[in-house]
Amino acid sequence: MEWLLSDFSIWVVVALIASAFAAGFIDSVAGGGGLILVPSFILAGLPPQVALGQEKIVSTLGTIAAIRNFVKNKKVIWKAVASGIPAGLAGAYIGAQMILYFDPDTVGKIILALMPVGIILSFFPKKNVLEGEHSFSNFKLYIGVPLTVFVIGFYDGFFGPGTGSFLILALHFILRFDLVAASANSKLFNFSSNIGALIAFILAGKILYLLAIPLVLANLAGNHLGSHSALKYGSSVVRKTLSLSMLLLMASLGVKYAI
Repeated sequence: MEWLLSDFSIWVVVALIASAFAAGFIDSVAGGGGLILVPSFILAGLPPQVALGQEKIVSTLGTIAAIRNFVKNKKVIWKAVASGIPAGLAGAYIGAQMILYFDPDTVGKIILALMPVGIILSFFPKKNVLEGEHSFSNFKLYIGVPLTVFVIGFYDGFFGPGTGSFLILALHFILRFDLVAASANSKLFNFSSNIGALIAFILAGKILYLLAIPLVLANLAGNHLGSHSALKYGSSVVRKTLSLSMLLLMASLGVKYAI
């Protein structure tokens, strides 16, 4: 299956670029950028598996800026990262391979059903406590972290949106990271799961590279602007905008797949 930019009208491409920018902005402030990208790709006419693959290539590259900031500020717990990254790669690859077995209509309905899960996850609070000391048992480091990241990585490969929030909650409540450390390390785990899923979608031929180029640039610009805006205005306004956008996108997907 070959897709070219010429297969889309200029207005569809412009709308997708705007969606990628908005997704980057929202993701850097409130999380949930994938909740904008996936339905936007589907509504633009892409098959659901291609929409998921396209979201992965955009969000994978968009995560790099946040990782850089956390590493620079020494918020990463490297022992936990070393044990969790292989599990994230494997879980996401398996999840992406599984979603590729379904026919496009079924995938569209699965996405529609999982959208509320992603929305709920994106609205959980993040980074609202002070960081503390961490001492990890061998069980937590070599069993707890990999198992948790594998399961969430599977979800990331199978669907994706809300994974970052899911990771933060699991690291905080299950593995007892403080929320700052949970947020920092979740970025690296999320990056690894994005890579795992992206490999599966690339091998299956579900990536539109020419379309990805302007969308990645727009997403990076949105992340850059959003991170600065978050410091000035906070996330409350963006969260309200995100909830309204999600309701509209879910209604559109419902018309397309639920009937």
